[in-house]
Amino acid sequence: AVVSTQSTGGRCVIMFGIPYVYTQSRVLRARLDYLREQYRIREQDFLTFDALRHASQCVGRVLRGKSDYGVMIFADKRYSRADKRSKIPRWIQDHLGDGVSSLATDEAVQMVKGFLRRMAQPFPQDAQIGLSMLTHDQVKKLEEKHEKEKEEKEGFSDEMSE
Repeated sequence: AVVSTQSTGGRCVIMFGIPYVYTQSRVLRARLDYLREQYRIREQDFLTFDALRHASQCVGRVLRGKSDYGVMIFADKRYSRADKRSKIPRWIQDHLGDGVSSLATDEAVQMVKGFLRRMAQPFPQDAQIGLSMLTHDQVKKLEEKHEKEKEEKEGFSDEMSE
C-alpha cells in the first residue's frame, strides 16, 4: 500500500521485501518475450529492474519536496547485494553505505530517532540560499548561460547546413 501525506506527516516508509510482479500474466509474458527477442534483455534482469524501480518510487514518496526529509527503510537483506543496489537510483544509493546496512532492529531505531531529532530542529532556509537553493542572480546567470549555449548550438548547426 502506498501512503501519501501532506505537511509533516509520514516521515518514514518501510519496504518489506522486493515487489516483483506476477509473472504469469499474458501481457507481461508478451513484453518479456519482446524484450528478449528485440533487445536480448533477460527475463530476470527486467523483472529485477522493474521491481527495484517500484520499490524506489514507493520509498521516495516520503520526500515531497527539496527541503523535506524522511526515513527510508529497506527491510530485506537482498537490498544490500550489489546486483540489487546498483538498480536503485543514485540519490538513494548514496545513503545506503555499509554503516547503515544489515542493522539490528534496536540499532536502526536509535539511528532513526537521532536522525529525526536532528532534522526536526528549526532550519533557516535563508542559510541555504546560494548553496542548495539558488539566488535570483544565480538563476539569471544560468538562464543567460543556457541562452548563449543555445545560440551557439543554433549557429553551429546553421554553418553545417550551408
